[in-house]
Amino acid sequence: MLANLRALFSCTRGNFGMMTGLILVPLIGSVGLAIDFGRALEAKSYLDAAADSAVLAAVSETSAAVSKAMKLAEDGIVPIADVEAQKIFKSQLSARYGDNMEDLLSLSIDVKLELVKSDGVVTSRLKYSATFPTTFTRILGRDAMSVSGQSTAAYRIPSFLDFYMLLHNTPSMGVGATADDVAKLEAATKNGTDGKGKDANCAFACHIVSTSGVVDKSSYYYIAKEIGATIRIDVVADAISALMTTANETQTVTGQFRIGAYTFGKTSADAQLYTVSEPTSNFSSVAKATKMIELMSVPSHSSPNGQTDYNDILTKIGKKIKTVGDGSSSADRQPIVFLVADGVGDAYRSDCTKKLSTSSEDRCMEPLNPSYCNTLKARGIKIAVLYTTYLPLPKDGFYKSWIAPFQNEIPTQMKSCASEGYYFEVSPTDGISEAMDVLFRKIVSRVRLTS
Repeated sequence: MLANLRALFSCTRGNFGMMTGLILVPLIGSVGLAIDFGRALEAKSYLDAAADSAVLAAVSETSAAVSKAMKLAEDGIVPIADVEAQKIFKSQLSARYGDNMEDLLSLSIDVKLELVKSDGVVTSRLKYSATFPTTFTRILGRDAMSVSGQSTAAYRIPSFLDFYMLLHNTPSMGVGATADDVAKLEAATKNGTDGKGKDANCAFACHIVSTSGVVDKSSYYYIAKEIGATIRIDVVADAISALMTTANETQTVTGQFRIGAYTFGKTSADAQLYTVSEPTSNFSSVAKATKMIELMSVPSHSSPNGQTDYNDILTKIGKKIKTVGDGSSSADRQPIVFLVADGVGDAYRSDCTKKLSTSSEDRCMEPLNPSYCNTLKARGIKIAVLYTTYLPLPKDGFYKSWIAPFQNEIPTQMKSCASEGYYFEVSPTDGISEAMDVLFRKIVSRVRLTS
């Protein structure tokens, strides 16, 4: 027997078959592990895609999370169940695994939605883990494999904004809208108001009424209309009306924006803040009202001005704004004064920053004083400024004497009035309507951005 055992162990015939038998199990296990691992990676790619879809759906504009977040007065967790997110998560998987998905996958889903009031963001975070049965790896004693992952999405709550469109409509906005319009007016008025040269070569289309209140059809305002010369106030009125379409297109939720429109007055006799339209979300009504805005009328072409009192107008628009919010909800709206003006003040007062035009009347011609803007900004009110470049009028004696000396200060003061990033200058060769649209879109896109 001992001899037989020695012969058995010393025999080398058939060793390849024995070795193959010994390594077959780990070899098959290794190949199976690679196959099952590949299946796991494929499954994870589908799970990740499903997770992305779920978190995006959880913070979509129409989701329950966003709806509740807008109503929260403070920061914190948004009280919402994860049913909606789970439903979308599983529906994405069913396209890959079929209706019997739950026979293959055991899912544990955790959905957490937060509202960060400080920057108005709702964040949806989803973590998942999935366990599925193996096929070939069972030979190594492993019956299941697990994969896990997470996905995050954020939704910035729309800013709720109240726009106070403050439109300069005093006689200086009766200047021709372009250099060509200025030339047309000067040519049409070369004989002056009396036919003998008084107020001749005038680039301003003054809107004149008689003492009885009847409109004077012979005024330069109507001459401008007859010859087809466009004046600035007409362009501004059209631009505000057109802006209502932009407002409607850019708001992401109903009632996100409210817009009101104001001018410096209808006539020089009552030059004060005039309400064209109170802030409303009915943009069509605002468009209709602003389309009717006209140049402020004066008693006569040579009548003294003094109706452009920025100090008074900015103070009064500030009084219109009762509450100042951060725009995080419809109840906490951010007010924005949108000033469209040429930046030259003309009022009767002694505290003038420039020399008075006549010492007896204290008529003050000066660039806008930004300290009155700073008072509004200190309250948290944002100010957007569309500066309609004050055109040099080298043929006009009054301009040369009183405006030209501070011409270069006008845009600087206007820019100082605006909140950071909310300033835009539009020259006569540019489109006021286009510039207004650009500035409006800039405001609504960045008002709630944080670093």
